[in-house]
Amino acid sequence: MTADHARDGVVDADLLALPARPGRSGVRHALLEFLWFGIKNARACLFAGLFFLAIFGVPRSGILGIPRYDLLLLIAIAIQAGMVAGKLETWDELKAITVFHVIGFALEVFKTSDAIRSWSYPDFAYSKVFGVPLFAGFMYAAVGSYIIQAWRLFDLRIRHHPPYWMAGVIALAIYANFFTHHFIPDVRWYLAALALGLYARTTVLFRPLDRDRRMPLLTSFLLIGFFIWLAENISTFFGIWRYPDQLGAWTTVHVGKWSSWSLLVVMTVTIVANLKHIKERVHVPD
Repeated sequence: MTADHARDGVVDADLLALPARPGRSGVRHALLEFLWFGIKNARACLFAGLFFLAIFGVPRSGILGIPRYDLLLLIAIAIQAGMVAGKLETWDELKAITVFHVIGFALEVFKTSDAIRSWSYPDFAYSKVFGVPLFAGFMYAAVGSYIIQAWRLFDLRIRHHPPYWMAGVIALAIYANFFTHHFIPDVRWYLAALALGLYARTTVLFRPLDRDRRMPLLTSFLLIGFFIWLAENISTFFGIWRYPDQLGAWTTVHVGKWSSWSLLVVMTVTIVANLKHIKERVHVPD
């Protein structure tokens, strides 16, 4: 076990200490590698998975007189505390995830305001602030948690990352556009084109089992955005929040939201890449 992994809990230490299998190949090795890829992804999704299980499991009427949104807040806090106590998450990682919580909650307050009404949280809760239940920020924190955990579990390294200031400008512009497109023309696709050019050469190295694999970082943005879009469809189906066109009867969330979530992932990865213990694994060309 390396010094970097010495702080990991027992489960993570086992996942990170897989023995090398030099020369192994063929279908059996490919299946084993795919299995470990799934196991590590499941571990990285631990917070998100447990949180969304709570979303699906808590009845709309609540339990023992406690409203559903308030229960979800308590459950999210308990999961987060349990992960820190079990060394599945460090205090530094928790601080970064809190940043995502704040960023997401601010966006939720704006989007659900009387002036915008992009979506709404129809149920009563004691923990609502400006019409948004406090648990809502944890949905954004779940995305940040997954990326932070995956970075460590897959030993992610980024090659040809754009200069940090350029990535930061694009990330800020993406976040600002979530607000400004209600008042000025939506520049989402221009930002997507800029991100495409900025990250065109960027690749991510990851280790599912015993050897490095490579993927364009842009592909990662799209894949994670797609799975968030699927989770959003499930959440609206269970009535956690509703878009205006879902108030009468549930319909699929418009596929265009996939692009919004993918851009949000660009912003999230930019924040994570600036963490001290992760920055060492990011290669920025001179």
